[in-house]
Amino acid sequence: MQKRQLGKSGLEVSALGLGCMGMSFSYGPPKDKQEMIALIRTAVERGITFFDTAEVYGPFTNEELVGEALAPLRDKVVIATKFGFDTSVDPRGMKGAGPVLNSRPEHIKEVAEASLKRLRTEVIDLFYQHRVDPDVPIDEVAGAVKELIQEGKVKHFGLSEAGIQTVRRAHAVQPVAAVQNEYSLWFRRPEEGLLQTLEELGIGLVAYSPLGKGFLTGKMNENTTFDSTDFRSTLPRFTPEALKANQALIDLLGRIAAEKKATPAQIALAWLLAQKPWIVPIPGTTKLDRLDENIGAASIELTVDDLATIEQAAEKITVHGNRYPEKVEELTGR
Repeated sequence: MQKRQLGKSGLEVSALGLGCMGMSFSYGPPKDKQEMIALIRTAVERGITFFDTAEVYGPFTNEELVGEALAPLRDKVVIATKFGFDTSVDPRGMKGAGPVLNSRPEHIKEVAEASLKRLRTEVIDLFYQHRVDPDVPIDEVAGAVKELIQEGKVKHFGLSEAGIQTVRRAHAVQPVAAVQNEYSLWFRRPEEGLLQTLEELGIGLVAYSPLGKGFLTGKMNENTTFDSTDFRSTLPRFTPEALKANQALIDLLGRIAAEKKATPAQIALAWLLAQKPWIVPIPGTTKLDRLDENIGAASIELTVDDLATIEQAAEKITVHGNRYPEKVEELTGR
């Protein structure tokens, strides 16, 4: 697989990474650990070198899984994890109270030590602030990660779902290698200034949910139902009404896919890869055939005409439904 540089940081990763969250958390019951270890190791064999996790996924179980899977292959891969939640309470606020944030410098350092152990490594390649904490100045957050970098425990600093001014302030204290943000054909907010800022500053974009949490695969419709342990059951964009209204986007991807002898998911990923050479999507999966399908997207060439066709058609489509419940959405873009 081709490699990409995340901005000017010198951090080189495979053009597609693997988001590991769904193996342990959020998308239904946790999957079989040995099967997921095998899947992660197969991903490395297929050329993927970039793996994304977080302490909050589980909490903790996903880091342990990724650490065990990649320990024998550590010198071949880049591992990204995240800090920023108070994991002593329900960390993702799925019970309705809203997540509890904690990015105090002393907490960041505690999380780093614990993550190093769970990941079975001596250094975290990319350490993101998972969500911006309004109670802790971003300068202090960046300063804490800078100290971890100086101590050799972290290589690169990242931010997730941060606003433009936050990115600028953090970058002035400790260069930001990558910003992780949701970005796909059905969530294009990063185009409203963030991408331009990242290009100016030489920061990479890691695109999570590049397949719209599964919707852009074309495998869902208004009759799709979700298990109570699947967080999509709580998302406004996954109500039957929204799924039906958003089908126009799938029809568009399907038309392009048929011409390219590809799948809608592959076109959605190829579209992202064509936007900027420093964008790296991290689709998640728990199935080998989906892993191979996603990897196939890296070899699909979308021409200027293809991209223009997608753009013209997408402009006429209005995506229905908020992506998160209100309390979770409030944490984005600060």
